Amino acid sequence: MARTERERRKLLTRASRSLGLLFTGASLLSLLVAVLDEPAVLWPSLSLMAATGVAFYFVGGSRTQAWPLFTYVIALLALGAFLAPGQAVSSVAATSAVTFFASTAIPSLIPTLASSGRLLWLVLPAYVLVLGLAVAATWPSGRGVFVIASILVGWLSLFVCAVWLSGSLRRAFVGMARLGRAHALERQSSEFEAQRRQGARLLHDTVLATLTLLAHSGIGADPDALRHQAAEDARLLRQLRLGGTPMPRSSGGYTLERVETGELGHTLESVKQRFGRMGLQVSWHGTGQILLPSHVLDAFLLSLSECLENVRRHAQVGTADVTITEDDLSVRAMVTDAGVGFDLDSVDVGRLGLAESVIARVRDVGGKVRLFSSPGSGTTVVLEVPK
Repeated sequence: MARTERERRKLLTRASRSLGLLFTGASLLSLLVAVLDEPAVLWPSLSLMAATGVAFYFVGGSRTQAWPLFTYVIALLALGAFLAPGQAVSSVAATSAVTFFASTAIPSLIPTLASSGRLLWLVLPAYVLVLGLAVAATWPSGRGVFVIASILVGWLSLFVCAVWLSGSLRRAFVGMARLGRAHALERQSSEFEAQRRQGARLLHDTVLATLTLLAHSGIGADPDALRHQAAEDARLLRQLRLGGTPMPRSSGGYTLERVETGELGHTLESVKQRFGRMGLQVSWHGTGQILLPSHVLDAFLLSLSECLENVRRHAQVGTADVTITEDDLSVRAMVTDAGVGFDLDSVDVGRLGLAESVIARVRDVGGKVRLFSSPGSGTTVVLEVPK
């Protein structure tokens, strides 16, 4: 809030500078036109009005009330100079110029006081002093009523505008602060949801898969491979319990250290060996060595591993084919089996294994997934991720 108050004060002082320069310049020009025949007569007043304009320029960068006070004093001296012998204002044009200066230029300082409600009380004594000097300076013209009414309307209008502007800025900054807090809470919620989904994917792809295998007495899996997988899962759970955020290193293995790129061919070989130990023989075709950014590589390999896990669990076959291809923009993997297949319309796409561990994981890195299957004709899944 301290920062927003500083910004509000800065905007108010800049508004005061802009108004002050505009109205002082207009008043000075009007007075010069009014005394065009003999400008040297009013040179003290003209000089002080010009100095008021210069002082207004520095008001816009002032962090204290020193420059507004200094500007007000110079403006009072400019009005007081008209009371000196030989400086009397008698013409209508000169009276209008002095009145305009007193009713618009000088009250342009009011926005600098609007940053604090207590300072606004200074407007009344400042108004009375300016009114007295302006009426005295223009009294020989016989337009006292006009001068009083003009100054009253000018000061009242600028006072109302300053109060409104100050309140509007305060409300705007408060609204911005609330919006910022809401955005931070939304981002925190999104990050929490992303972490929850990541944890659900990791548990589904590792611990739940191993527990499912154990529930079926480890049929089709080598006992040593099962013990190795259980040990990896236990290490992952310990990391999660200690507050770590494990990042996938390869299918079936996790690490807290992330690498920028990795050799896809070598990692795919690890996937092949893992599923070979689990009783699924995978035939690999196509590209053998591809470099991908680590987060894309993680999503690609884990989605591919989940597809092979689904083959092992549901296809009722012991073999699968994986074809890896690439071009300048993307890498694709096609996982094919000759198993029992299924009806796409009868499968709940919201199941965690398909929706989160495959489709959502690939889409999170800008890729896409296509699925083809029918009863008795096997299944084909195409994964595509950007380079």
